[in-house]
Amino acid sequence: MLTSVIQLYKQAYSGLSKNSWYLSIVMFINRSGTMVVPFMSIYTIQQLHFTIVQSGWVMAFFGIGAISGAFIGGRLTDKIGFYDIQVGALLIGGILFLVLGYQRTFLSVSIGTFILSICNESFRPANSTAIAHYSNDENKTRSYSLNRLATNLGWAFGGGLGGFLASFNYHLLFWVDGCTNIFAALLLLKLMPHATIRKTVKDLADKAIASTSAYKDGVYLMFILLCTLFATCFFQFFIMQPVFYKIQWHFNERFIGFLLALNGILIVLIEMVLIHKLEGKRNPLTYISAGIIIAGTSFALLNLLPHAAWVAILVVVMITLGEIMSMPFMNAYWINRTTNNNRGEYAALYSMSWSAAQIIAPAVGSQIIAHGGFTMLWWVLGSVCLLSSTGFFVLKRLTPHNKPTIIIVD
Repeated sequence: MLTSVIQLYKQAYSGLSKNSWYLSIVMFINRSGTMVVPFMSIYTIQQLHFTIVQSGWVMAFFGIGAISGAFIGGRLTDKIGFYDIQVGALLIGGILFLVLGYQRTFLSVSIGTFILSICNESFRPANSTAIAHYSNDENKTRSYSLNRLATNLGWAFGGGLGGFLASFNYHLLFWVDGCTNIFAALLLLKLMPHATIRKTVKDLADKAIASTSAYKDGVYLMFILLCTLFATCFFQFFIMQPVFYKIQWHFNERFIGFLLALNGILIVLIEMVLIHKLEGKRNPLTYISAGIIIAGTSFALLNLLPHAAWVAILVVVMITLGEIMSMPFMNAYWINRTTNNNRGEYAALYSMSWSAAQIIAPAVGSQIIAHGGFTMLWWVLGSVCLLSSTGFFVLKRLTPHNKPTIIIVD
């Protein structure tokens, strides 16, 4: 029994290119230092004595910068290449973190946060394009799952370390975040050669059709809209659900922290194995639609089941399963619509949809709670997930499932 389980995990992680592993290592180091943003609101209010409104504006500038950065990063990736954009974003971002730590006024912090966010988020489209470049049709979904795994592990480690450092000195957060960015850039330079996409007959054919812009691809724009709807719901798991557990169900902070950690633990334990079993079996939109339905059902269960710890654990398990079923295959879907010459633009739009949802989610969630309470919020989220899932099902019926070749340079 144990041997078969070990073999299953071995198969799930085998067959990935070495550069996919390198990119995930770099992502883990980068995300392990992510601690300024989660503590920015507390830092600006407690340490800089900003008002709650001013603190909210600082985070709003971060969100606007994230959308702008994703757009700029995608454009530059298609023009310059994913390698230079990743290294540049990490190096400059690291320096900007150090500079931001010395800002004290509302104006300077807002401007610094906006510029830093542009730089940081320009990394995402380049990184997504790099993962696609070093994967093939058989392992691209697992390659993205490995990157997600690194991101989740990094976030968990960074969040815990950030809380520890903040208890001593908030200024340490900026130094650690900045230094891990710079170290990740240097590691990328060390581990991977300067990547150039091989020019082949297939590449020239790609160039001939590369004029198809992501912003003119109607099917893809519908896909982005549906992703944004789901992402807006999904972010409530981290934004409003902990508040709900504290205020309505009276759970203590330790148990709420366990619930959030459980999400990351489950992703680490089962995502790669599950994706290994599912990848290539069906149209990615099938899994996306099913995953969103599972996540939407979990929100509805908060209104239907009793107020108990086991219910909260069940909800986390279902949301996590929905996340695992949908998000890796979302990446697989948009990659299938790209060529080597427009992949950055498609990656940018996808990143922008999640950045936009991160801004929309707290605003919409708080307004629904203010007017109808948490009960209305969970019904609305369940309904929006149903709408999004149905949209993906319709999208599947409208578009053929093509598998374009991805050129690999290892």
